[in-house]
Amino acid sequence: MGKDKFEKKVVHLIIKGENRESDIHSYFGSVACIYSHYTEEEIGITYGSLRNYGLSENKPYENKKVIIRQGKLWTKDRKDNML
Repeated sequence: MGKDKFEKKVVHLIIKGENRESDIHSYFGSVACIYSHYTEEEIGITYGSLRNYGLSENKPYENKKVIIRQGKLWTKDRKDNML
């Protein structure tokens, strides 16, 4: 990996709809940020329980309401971007 690329964590929340087309997809910088937009009742798990679960790239969380995945967001150094 070159020094001009950066890796950040991204948390992908899928709120399950009646079918795949009605699923709601949201992306967050942390698990805690999910709970500033959705309630524990909407997610179906408490913040503490989700932290204890050990969410990772290889270990997504799923229940009857949601799927939560953690992944990497790759970015480039700003010096390469044209303003």
